[in-house]
Amino acid sequence: MSNAKIPTPGSNLQTDPADYDNELQGSYEELHQPSSSFESRDAYLNRELQIMQPKRWRANLPFRDYRFEYEDTIPAMAATIGKVVMVGAIAATFAGPLGLGEAFVLENVRYELLIVSFFIIVFSGLFLPTANLAGTHGPLIPLIPIVVAAGGHPMAFGLLIGAFGLLLAISKGGSLLANLTSKGVCGGLLLYLGFIGTTSQVKNLFTWAEGIGMAHIAFIVILLTIILYAVLENYNKRWLAVPLSCLLGGGVAFALGAPFEFHTAPGLPHMSPAYWWGENTGWMLGLPTVESFIVVLPFAVLAVAMWSPDFLGHQVFQKISYPKRTEKVLMDIDDTMISASVRQVAGSVLGGANFASSWGTYIVPAAIAKRPIPAGALLTALFCIIAGLWGYPMDLAIWEPVMCVALIVGVFIPLLEAGMEMTREGKTTQSAAIVVFASALVNPAFGWSITLLLDNLGLIGSKERSANLSKMSRWIIPATMFVVLTGVMAVVGMLPGIPALLPNFRH
Repeated sequence: MSNAKIPTPGSNLQTDPADYDNELQGSYEELHQPSSSFESRDAYLNRELQIMQPKRWRANLPFRDYRFEYEDTIPAMAATIGKVVMVGAIAATFAGPLGLGEAFVLENVRYELLIVSFFIIVFSGLFLPTANLAGTHGPLIPLIPIVVAAGGHPMAFGLLIGAFGLLLAISKGGSLLANLTSKGVCGGLLLYLGFIGTTSQVKNLFTWAEGIGMAHIAFIVILLTIILYAVLENYNKRWLAVPLSCLLGGGVAFALGAPFEFHTAPGLPHMSPAYWWGENTGWMLGLPTVESFIVVLPFAVLAVAMWSPDFLGHQVFQKISYPKRTEKVLMDIDDTMISASVRQVAGSVLGGANFASSWGTYIVPAAIAKRPIPAGALLTALFCIIAGLWGYPMDLAIWEPVMCVALIVGVFIPLLEAGMEMTREGKTTQSAAIVVFASALVNPAFGWSITLLLDNLGLIGSKERSANLSKMSRWIIPATMFVVLTGVMAVVGMLPGIPALLPNFRH
């Protein structure tokens, strides 16, 4: 092909979509050109997304089917930080009531970093290139103390989540529910998650700063982070927000006298499932019984039901950030469920503390950087292995000035922006407001399910959209989801002011 400068897709040099489609015929190797052949870096990244041809259940190899770019390092770095933080939170939440100390939490996090790296390479890196990485189910964390208090066994919990997830993926239930969710419902969900996440991280940073008697550090770090993010936004460099904010937050906090030291030495965790599921080692719980599975059944149903709105938000963020004609490289919801489910089953059997979901701290920065999933996935696996074996990066990743600003600028602020983008046109604001209202009442899963029903019935949102839906899509499926989810929440005592319906879940 010619080395002439390639015009930006959609410019006045290519007014006929058919001509542009013809230009995209051929393999990735044939269509790829160096970035120097393009008018801008943005045009090159757009073109890379458009010429990729991901192959499902066949090997997708670097340089033949995609390339590594320096933009891939940013989502990989953000994902690794997020992974250490989230798995640590889940392991610590389980470990406390079980009487397990910090050493157990640290070792299990290192173990999970190695486990997840294998599945990242196999699925997102090679054989399911449109499956987002199997990360950690953050919205599940508040439920874990209830699971532990009810006598829940982590292996039983994880195995049921994996089994239900596979059933939903195989039946294409995840993509079906996503397709039934309007822009208003999805936008409102993103706004709620973005706002709650941002305020919680700001609060966490101030709590840490006050704990060391230096509350002014939190204010200064957040103020400088706001200014940095605005500057990056102005120059269209938001994809640099995570590393620069981490450097800024950590550097400023340390310069102002905040205490920090490395204490996690290099090493390997215990690699034997027999150790982790022994009666006197690891979790000190032994293997689960039939009763263990019965106890966690409602929680597992709820965990998998919460996947659809979570996955949808990640996919929509890609759609907003990517250029046209990139449908082939968008995150596939059902494939992501397959990846997360298989990874969940294997991780639980091996002894890990993670409960899987779509990896938000990876996909959001990747979408901002306009990068497809596979290349950054392989770098994430590499970074997770390095962090797990080396140890010291884990200390830095969980230091509050680094962790909080990374999550704010890498995940929650972009979610707010995406939510506002989705709700600025059409009759979307009513649905968005109801999602936020209902989510604040119970949780995002409840908010999503009840607003999905009201929106598809035409009581709120676009009545024209509702009129064009089939009876199954208008009320049967949404009503079933709402009844099932609300029933499960009532059973486990998650509805405010209403005691758990089953005695075993009353605390």
